[in-house]
Amino acid sequence: MPPVKPNVEAIRLYRDILRTCKHFHWCNEHGEPWNQVLRRNARKEFEEARHERDPLLVARLLVVGRQCLDDAQRKFDTAQRKIVERVDDSRVR
Repeated sequence: MPPVKPNVEAIRLYRDILRTCKHFHWCNEHGEPWNQVLRRNARKEFEEARHERDPLLVARLLVVGRQCLDDAQRKFDTAQRKIVERVDDSRVR
């Protein structure tokens, strides 16, 4: 499989982040939906790194971004599973 260009990988990561943001429906302490906060912050970080030309730094940003996204997805899935189990347990009793 040929290596993926950093620009293509950045777009893929950004889209994956936006897809993940859709799952965060609740609001923060200011009443703003977390999905909007996360989308805005993702956009800001990608815009800040848009003109970076150092290939090592770009690669590191992509790797760290992917790891953070994977960690967030894993934690969200774990919490979601626990909620479903708790609801199922309360129905059985």
